[in-house]
Amino acid sequence: MSYRLNAEIREEIGKNKAKKIRRENEIPAIIYERNREPIPVKIDSIEFMKVFREAGTSNLIDLSVGNETMPVIIKSIQKDPIKANIIHVDFQRLDMKEKVKVEVPIILHNRDKIKKQPSVLMQMIENIEIECLPGDIPEAIEINVEDLDFNEPIKVKDLEIMKNQNIRVITDHDMTICVLNRPVDYKEEEEETEVSEPELVKDEE
Repeated sequence: MSYRLNAEIREEIGKNKAKKIRRENEIPAIIYERNREPIPVKIDSIEFMKVFREAGTSNLIDLSVGNETMPVIIKSIQKDPIKANIIHVDFQRLDMKEKVKVEVPIILHNRDKIKKQPSVLMQMIENIEIECLPGDIPEAIEINVEDLDFNEPIKVKDLEIMKNQNIRVITDHDMTICVLNRPVDYKEEEEETEVSEPELVKDEE
């Protein structure tokens, strides 16, 4: 899937200028590229949030700046510590012929259709790091957990992506992604740990 976003060159730099940009419902941003000077830009906040919700930090975005369209990924975002709104964005321009390291989200499907019941599904990690050409970056790692069995965790080495020769998985291959456990009977546990009251011993007359 292709994502598109428009950006405009920022001629004026500085803290006060950035505040002015935010008041106009835009976000200050910068484009990084290897062996080149960073390019300061600004983007529409509403347009960016629409793209960010779908593209995240791993999917390619066609960023239009003036007459040029360049492939980028969102390298990082900065949020206001109080309001939690995005106040700055870093983009990384990519060379389509050069490999890049990115984190790809893990999505667990059919959580509500797990056959082993009652059970508790625990997800240990939400992303894995990979290295590949920009054109080979998957949107997400999807796992069907419907047939997951107790105490048989899914590990990184079990993923289909491990078979893809165009992608190198950097995350520890023995790391557990998710596991299905039996629910703990808290009532029974409480009974086992309950401390009995001490008996009162009467003094002998």
